[in-house]
Amino acid sequence: MRMRTIEISVGGFMLAGMLALVVLALKVSGLSLESGQQTYTVSAMFDNTGTLKPRAKVALAGVIIGRVTRVELDKQTYMAKVEMEIDSHVDNIPLDSTASIVTAGLLGEKYIGISIGGDIDYIKDGGRFEDTQSAVILEELIGKFLLGSVNNDE
Repeated sequence: MRMRTIEISVGGFMLAGMLALVVLALKVSGLSLESGQQTYTVSAMFDNTGTLKPRAKVALAGVIIGRVTRVELDKQTYMAKVEMEIDSHVDNIPLDSTASIVTAGLLGEKYIGISIGGDIDYIKDGGRFEDTQSAVILEELIGKFLLGSVNNDE
């Protein structure tokens, strides 16, 4: 009887561990079980998106308000077009707001950060951020710093 109790407790512990791994995998991947949330779609054009990927978060004042749905190359302008789904309860983003690609930490994941403008009109479904700031590429910054210091020595 004692052996059966140990086996049941070990099985329960293993089941709890597997469930914890599934929850952790969902959190890390950016997937969620919420599917009934109303959203609207907006886009932005960037010179360089770095490693921005679909399902990256869209944040306003540090609060997640949406997700990136698609990152693709626009063949006419040779710029990256990023489409985002914004939660419908955040329907008051001014037209002159700025969409920036931001890095969480020094080498962390990239996401879209929105800085609010002052326009009285708001971005609607299918709208676009006109003012954008592309991703800061660490390798490019290091290269500019090194070349700048080399040029200063001459």
